[in-house]
Amino acid sequence: MSTFMANKGNIVRKWYILDAAGKPLGRTAATAATLLRGKHKPEFTPHADCGDYVVIINAEKAVLTGKKPEQKLYRRHTGWVGGLKETKYRILMQQKPELAMQLAVKGMLPHNIIGKDSLTRLHIYRGAEHNQAAQKPEPWTAE
Repeated sequence: MSTFMANKGNIVRKWYILDAAGKPLGRTAATAATLLRGKHKPEFTPHADCGDYVVIINAEKAVLTGKKPEQKLYRRHTGWVGGLKETKYRILMQQKPELAMQLAVKGMLPHNIIGKDSLTRLHIYRGAEHNQAAQKPEPWTAE
């Protein structure tokens, strides 16, 4: 018996849908990162991109626990001198909940080309409607 090694030719990708309504942002992001990476599969190979597609719906209904809405900051820089912009997560979750979810998932993926490729298979929607109905995503039930 030989050891199975995943590569582009023998990877079967599925579509999963995650509902973030009423769940903590980080808990949903961790589940999505596991699915995108493929760590839930028995044929997981660390050096190969063997993850699945993930659709996250109801991103605006994800919750932040504790004092995170007021204390956690989203920072970006314009590139100009003194161009640091800070936004509280309370405002970010109201205006761009998709960005907040994407940043959380991105931070949980490996910071290399495998993580970058995995992030392209992530689709995040503010509400309950999504455009991936043709792919027939199945809901992820194991938490």
